[in-house]
Amino acid sequence: MAEEITQEAFFKALKAIDKFDGSKDIRAWLYTIAKNTYFSYYKRNNRQIELDIDEVVDTGVQFVSHLMNEEGAFAIHEFLHTMAEPYKEVFSLRAFGELPFEKIGRLFGKSAGWARVTFYRARKQIIEHMEAINHERD
Repeated sequence: MAEEITQEAFFKALKAIDKFDGSKDIRAWLYTIAKNTYFSYYKRNNRQIELDIDEVVDTGVQFVSHLMNEEGAFAIHEFLHTMAEPYKEVFSLRAFGELPFEKIGRLFGKSAGWARVTFYRARKQIIEHMEAINHERD
């Protein structure tokens, strides 16, 4: 399966090499093609993608569960209100406005990478705050 996905990814890359403008690292471009090929493969085969359990437990599941309960959502909004800029606005635009990182970066006159890093740093601050609240309750 891995060989098949790798072969398909490099085939796609070779077909689209004339579209690569060289403004970014070719490794990142190839990685994106490989990642999208991987996701497409699983969609075609109706399989669920196995996520790294530590990553889900540490960030995604806990974060989503806080947003889903009313008290947790209020605590996140309360903390978000006290956060420094640009973290507060970038997080809000991404999480609530569902804007892509490219547009968020453009709003600030920065790159999509800057928006992505800022969002993940804001999310990390929120997760740490929520863990501290949960630790106090225990």
